[in-house]
Amino acid sequence: MILKLATKNILGAGLRTWLNIFILSLSYFVIIALQGFYVGWQDDAAREMKNWNLAGGQYWQETYDPYDPFTLENSHSIIPEELQKKIDSGEAISILFAPATIYPDGRMRNIVLKGIDPNQSLIELPTKYLVNSNNEINCIIGSGFADNLNIKQGDYIVLRWRDKNGTYDARDIKVSHIFSTTVITVESNQVWISLPILQEMLDLPNEATIITIKDEMFDQEITGWQYKNLDILLIDLTNMIKAKTIGSSIMYILMLFLAMLAIFDTQVLAIFRRRKEIGTMMAMGMTRPKIIQLFTLEGILHAILAIFMGAVYGIPLLNHFQKVGMQIGMDAKEWGLSGLDDALYPVYGWKLVLGTIVLVLITITVVSFLPTRKIAKLKPTDALRGKMTK
Repeated sequence: MILKLATKNILGAGLRTWLNIFILSLSYFVIIALQGFYVGWQDDAAREMKNWNLAGGQYWQETYDPYDPFTLENSHSIIPEELQKKIDSGEAISILFAPATIYPDGRMRNIVLKGIDPNQSLIELPTKYLVNSNNEINCIIGSGFADNLNIKQGDYIVLRWRDKNGTYDARDIKVSHIFSTTVITVESNQVWISLPILQEMLDLPNEATIITIKDEMFDQEITGWQYKNLDILLIDLTNMIKAKTIGSSIMYILMLFLAMLAIFDTQVLAIFRRRKEIGTMMAMGMTRPKIIQLFTLEGILHAILAIFMGAVYGIPLLNHFQKVGMQIGMDAKEWGLSGLDDALYPVYGWKLVLGTIVLVLITITVVSFLPTRKIAKLKPTDALRGKMTK
């Protein structure tokens, strides 16, 4: 009976009911849509970073610190036998880092010079272009870095480096290929050349700075090397997404506040306008808890109907964004956002949808109940006369 009365009451309110339901449906849609975009961004970025750079994890030479460029010069050591077996079987690759300087068109630019096996297939970096010919040193660079320095494929640039003994040397290197990627950690101020060539240039035979491995479960302890799993390697991305998500919570709070305000005002107005109806129900024997339950249920039904209204326009829109993405209208690499393409493709999981529905339902239930507490103090005789207890 209470459910039938609640349904009849909210549908009988007409336009006011449907406006409240629409506002609630917007709350569902906005929260799910924004969260989906952040989840999609994180998934895409993590996948691209694994494909282009991280694979299944890395071993770092113990003195290597990616946030301290002064450690690069000494961050190298002999490749351990355990990891060398992985490299020989194609399950790992070794990469050697060294600080260097290039002089494109007479300008000076400090870079990180990286050596990698040209025949590797563990990551998507196009290292096949590093195969040297005609006694030239071939290199590859990212498109963002090339555009910044106005470097074209086939150009020759002057490279200067210092070997392990502190002796400086310089040579012309050829830009054999310019690759395009959304992962700025493999192209920002970086020049890639063949690993054997770099080891010879630095006089560091069989040495490396990091070892990238294929198997995520391989975490053997090796003296002088620190294992970094994907959770550690992706921590900067995870923290950035969390910061963005916290920032967007302002929008969530605003939408929830609008929904709460709409339902709260509706409940207060309903109790004020339906005083005689409440008195009549009391006089006919309906207890105060049942009347409170009736008005609370009316508020909850608003949230339930909003789910269906939101599904009517929300599902087609969310499916559209999943297929074509949302254009962000900027070059993400210029903003330092790794793994972000020119469009965002959201990801919606059942946990996200269910969690949003539960959050809104709980919020609306509480807001629907609060104004009804006044009914507990209401006398049937006062209600029948249209009076409210202060």
